[in-house]
Amino acid sequence: MNYEKLSRQALKCMYVATAAGSILTLAILGAVNYFIFFPKDLDITKSASLAAALLILINMLVSPYFRYHRYRYRIDKECIDIHEGYLFTKRNIVPIERLHKLQTTKGPIDQFFGVSTVVVTTAGGDVAIRLLDEKKAEEIADSLRHRINQIVTEQRSDYGNTY
Repeated sequence: MNYEKLSRQALKCMYVATAAGSILTLAILGAVNYFIFFPKDLDITKSASLAAALLILINMLVSPYFRYHRYRYRIDKECIDIHEGYLFTKRNIVPIERLHKLQTTKGPIDQFFGVSTVVVTTAGGDVAIRLLDEKKAEEIADSLRHRINQIVTEQRSDYGNTY
């Protein structure tokens, strides 16, 4: 089975969310510089703040592109497999039989772009399939719910047959 990629709406959502976080971070950095460092006239601090501001701006432009193109997921009968990352990538593999809870979530920016996140909870923690089209997220949640119910039914019948 092939890996699924995210829609273009997800990329737009990533850019807007990253820009919002970057602007907030730059505002905090500016306030700290204005109220704490500038009155003391520390040149090295001004240089460090300028370098940090440039890195934040570069990250705002570059990270959504790489995160979008590296993100992929696959769901089969046995597991959920998610690859994601920017500088460092991580891979989450979750056996379907270990799922305890399913949840779909979306924040204000997600709602604007029509994307949603499916969060699956296991005994080991939560794993999220992020920035899916709302319809696709509901299909995945329904499919996983159906598969979990099948597994529980099979386990109950197996348990009943052993005693």
